[in-house]
Amino acid sequence: MAARPSLVVEEEFARPEVETAPCATPPRIAPDDDAALLDDYSRTVVRIVEAISPSVVNIDIYKKARGQGREARAGTGSGFLFTPDGFILTNSHVVSGAERVDVTLNDGSRLGAQIVGDDPGTDLAVVRVNAHGLHAAPLGTSRSLRPGQLVVAIGNPYGFQCTVTTGVVSALGRSLRAGSGRLIDNVIQTDAPLNPGNSGGPLLDSAGRVIGVNTAVILPAQGICFAIAIDTVQFVAGRLIKDGTIRRAYIGVAGQNVPLHRRLVRFHALPSDSAVLVVAVEDGSPARAAGLSEGDLIVACEGVPVTGVDDLHRILTDARVGARSRLTVLRGAERLELDIVPREAPRP
Repeated sequence: MAARPSLVVEEEFARPEVETAPCATPPRIAPDDDAALLDDYSRTVVRIVEAISPSVVNIDIYKKARGQGREARAGTGSGFLFTPDGFILTNSHVVSGAERVDVTLNDGSRLGAQIVGDDPGTDLAVVRVNAHGLHAAPLGTSRSLRPGQLVVAIGNPYGFQCTVTTGVVSALGRSLRAGSGRLIDNVIQTDAPLNPGNSGGPLLDSAGRVIGVNTAVILPAQGICFAIAIDTVQFVAGRLIKDGTIRRAYIGVAGQNVPLHRRLVRFHALPSDSAVLVVAVEDGSPARAAGLSEGDLIVACEGVPVTGVDDLHRILTDARVGARSRLTVLRGAERLELDIVPREAPRP
């Protein structure tokens, strides 16, 4: 039988001793030096969270239990203060059908809230608490966003207050179908993780400004989450505060913002270098009757420049319902003037 190899190190192959200094004790970092341990990314996120967390609220809704006379909690979500006198933005699907709404502020205060108005067509709602001097989140703009840009989402998933996730803007100009069946255009896609309960919370840029309202995730996909762009949010919130609802003109197209080639801008003397690309046209819609086609570029309505989907939404107000309007469209290199008669958008 072969001898088992020895585990003893022979003297001539032994490692020579090396004199080593005793291990140095790492210096203790004073609390004032804690910031030195954070990189720029961490400092940015920490700063945003510290500034915005007081604006983020938890929303509980109550409905009468079926077959019972008492109320029961039927859902929960997130929201955020956008005025110091108690106006709160959230999702329509968070408060839809609620018989009672309670809001918990960041300091733990619990207040009853009233639904000012909600718009299922954009999945947005405004509620209000009777309080003043509150910490309102600053609103930014979604017009200048770029893919790859840092974003921070804050919400209350599963009731865990002020949970923070981070990511980037994955894509812009997405369309998302709301629960009402209406396509929400110009939606922000992000990979900042969202969970049930995050709905209605703010999506923030690196300056701590709200650039969107978190609204949906695609299950079971990971890293595909959506937020309603703040430019759309501000328009809808203003109308909800004023009228409690939004009556819309409807033309039946799905569109997204696109840049225009400089040659087209110069050739047609356009005032802007962006327009709305018609992605889809619904059958039987005013747009189909007017001759709009997929691939057309809408650059104006009634002589008012259309630089993006938000412009088109602002123009297509209730005053346009049943009124003949003129759309200026680019089809290839050709400029067309199409007459369209918008209808009132069906209520969900």
